[in-house]
Amino acid sequence: MSSDKAELDQDNHKNKIIKKATFNGLVFGIIILVGISAFFAGSYTANMNSNHISDEDLEDAIAKLELKLLQNQLPTQKAALPAKISADNDPIIGNPDAAITIIEFSDFQCPFCARFHVQTLPSIMEQYIEQGKVSLVFRDFPIQNIHPNALPAAVTAECANEQGRFKEMHDILFEKQNEWNNQETFLAVSLFIQYADNINLDQEVFESCINSGKYIDEIRKDLEDGRDYGVTGTPGFFVGNDEIGYVEIKGAQPFDSFKKVIDAQLDA
Repeated sequence: MSSDKAELDQDNHKNKIIKKATFNGLVFGIIILVGISAFFAGSYTANMNSNHISDEDLEDAIAKLELKLLQNQLPTQKAALPAKISADNDPIIGNPDAAITIIEFSDFQCPFCARFHVQTLPSIMEQYIEQGKVSLVFRDFPIQNIHPNALPAAVTAECANEQGRFKEMHDILFEKQNEWNNQETFLAVSLFIQYADNINLDQEVFESCINSGKYIDEIRKDLEDGRDYGVTGTPGFFVGNDEIGYVEIKGAQPFDSFKKVIDAQLDA
């Protein structure tokens, strides 16, 4: 009998957590949805009618569009102007004093970005970042018209960074992208709140951060800088430093593409 009561109490506790997360997610979702049009005014537009396009058709169309963008771009090329690529004050993975920096412009909801972070980044981490030779600066480039949850995901990562847990949140968002990718925004944010709990963030501080919207301007600046540097799709990378300049790598290239550029720069 006591065992049944314990299980009931545990279920009630879980339900309270879910309800609380859902409520907070709903509040933040409403804030995000209201602010989207102002945030991206004049940036990107989409003329898709969701009443006439199935989720599968839409996802397929997005994948084909992004693939076409990547196929029409050279895998690697020297960055044109500007010669100096700013890291701004964005989250850094690795040694901030490393000889070579990878400045990435990325979208947490982009499937090609997830592919890079799941398939390629681990090798870069092992061979370069963990050795102190290379650091990675993560700058946001949310393409909101096709990735409606990209902006709240970016805010979530920035708020995790406040508590020194950017890498952990960054990894969860990409690894679990299929879990939140097609959710309504308020449901996606509810999942983000659960992820924050999973990595032991201070929930009160975290929820206050995401509800404040204080990183919206920071994310907008990343987006504008990326456009100024010629970023047209995600992920986009600039590899180098201010002294030797930067090489641009477009798209989710395999590890060997990064290795060739990094090794050449380390030997320069």
